[in-house]
Amino acid sequence: MQTLESKELYFSKIKDGLSVVMFSANWCPDCVVIEPVLPEIEANFSNFTFYYADRDTLIDLCSELGIFGIPSFITYQDGNEIDRFVSKDRKSKEEIELFLQRSLEKTGGL
Repeated sequence: MQTLESKELYFSKIKDGLSVVMFSANWCPDCVVIEPVLPEIEANFSNFTFYYADRDTLIDLCSELGIFGIPSFITYQDGNEIDRFVSKDRKSKEEIELFLQRSLEKTGGL
């Protein structure tokens, strides 16, 4: 998972293809809980390019996007938002996979 270190990099990376951005922070206990399952999720949804956005580094971007709870996820197709899974609640592997599957279905992909 590539780390997006600036707002400019964020927008340049999501503009082509299918992408999912995980908003997180290293101090967030709910974020740390899902880290071990992320490689499996990435492998199961390889049609997406996965990116990591640190909430503290990109606080202005998070505010613009309405990301007030972490971990949160936004999916994009060619720079257009497909769906979001944004809340302050802990997310399970199953919930993340269901969200990604729903995003794929919205694009016409399976």
